[in-house]
Amino acid sequence: MELDGAASSGDPVEEQWIRRMSAEQQSAPEQLAAGKSQGGAGATYKVLLFEFENFQGCKAEFSAECQDVNEKGLEKVGSVIVESGPWAGYDRHGFTGEQFILEKGEYPRWDTWTNSQNSYTLLSLRPLKVDSAEHKLHLYENPGFTGRKMEIVDDDVPSLWGHGFQDRVASVKALNGTWVGYMYPGYRGRQFIFERGDFKHWNDWEAPAPQIQSVRRVRDMQWHKRGCFTVPDPAPAPGPDPDPVPAPPAPPATAGAS
Repeated sequence: MELDGAASSGDPVEEQWIRRMSAEQQSAPEQLAAGKSQGGAGATYKVLLFEFENFQGCKAEFSAECQDVNEKGLEKVGSVIVESGPWAGYDRHGFTGEQFILEKGEYPRWDTWTNSQNSYTLLSLRPLKVDSAEHKLHLYENPGFTGRKMEIVDDDVPSLWGHGFQDRVASVKALNGTWVGYMYPGYRGRQFIFERGDFKHWNDWEAPAPQIQSVRRVRDMQWHKRGCFTVPDPAPAPGPDPDPVPAPPAPPATAGAS
């Protein structure tokens, strides 16, 4: 990772977190070498949309883009299962409005695919091409690829501030791979998808302001479990204490008076 005009934070906790994140996702190049391309040529896509939460109600299956899920018999979308992906979802018809990344996994209610709290609708979606095992992204302070610059290579960054870069990102170059940026640190807030290409102005990624505070790579969760929503197992009921503390001995009986 390179930063023009700013120094790294040097925070050992942050650096350790990033290294662990990277280590969790090292198996992708081997899978790609075996011919299982993530969203590339020959890739298959399948997503199931349900009308109600927890995969209830009417269901529609998609393997290609859909500009209006209402036309497929769904009045609304309450839960999603992505069997193969990834996908880009939108809260308006025709691939417009707020964007949501849908990677392989289960999404039992709307707040599992977005935490921006601005929208709970999903009205259109399309397969998202992940064209490369390698990832490179350039972030710029000003429109037109000017001002301070940050380069990110094969890494996820939970906080731009933590690496000496400000939250103002007004233009972006996605040189390799597909990325998603977030308005707030820790991959929170509104999401912005960056497929390979140049984005000269924040309007190009439909942002209301030039603000991004965290970015990560988009990968098919078939191999990378991080990012999938899994329902936690219920906590087991408490059992008897296997080694209870013995009760204190009773005091000795005293002899009665004669």
